[in-house]
Amino acid sequence: MQKHQLIIMRHAKSDWCEEGTPDFDRPLTARGRKAAMQMGQWLKQQPFRIGQILCSPALRAEQTGQLVLEQLNLPQKSILWESRIYQASLPDLIALIQQHSEGIRTLLVIGHNPGLDQLLCHLSKEPPLLNKSGKLLTTAAVAVLDFGTAPISAKAHQAQLQYLVRPKEL
Repeated sequence: MQKHQLIIMRHAKSDWCEEGTPDFDRPLTARGRKAAMQMGQWLKQQPFRIGQILCSPALRAEQTGQLVLEQLNLPQKSILWESRIYQASLPDLIALIQQHSEGIRTLLVIGHNPGLDQLLCHLSKEPPLLNKSGKLLTTAAVAVLDFGTAPISAKAHQAQLQYLVRPKEL
């Protein structure tokens, strides 16, 4: 029987250089574009068959999602722009997973911190390890939660953290 996985990805590095740019409209930096493509390639090399991508429509997340989509060679219809991911709290993200995971074996969520860090800690059976700087999901990091043969669930501590990959670690 095929496994069920939830993949959580934080958007790649965004540009803070232009003063006055609203947070929602901040684009990726060159480093961010490179990291998004690198993580998309890593995902492509894994045995996952992503059935649906939920992505924040904030520019940096949208650009991350598009770059990952291209690396995975998935059709545009695979990505759903979900405005509730932008500035989402843990309860918001739980509700989105409950709404969109039914019948999906592998769901990829691309969004923002602090919500994604909270979601990862909420779902993982074991506390995830922080990096040397004390961060969990750095920009463009990918966490893969494995639910085994059980469906994807938003219940606390139901998934095994299979991978936590940060671009600088590849």
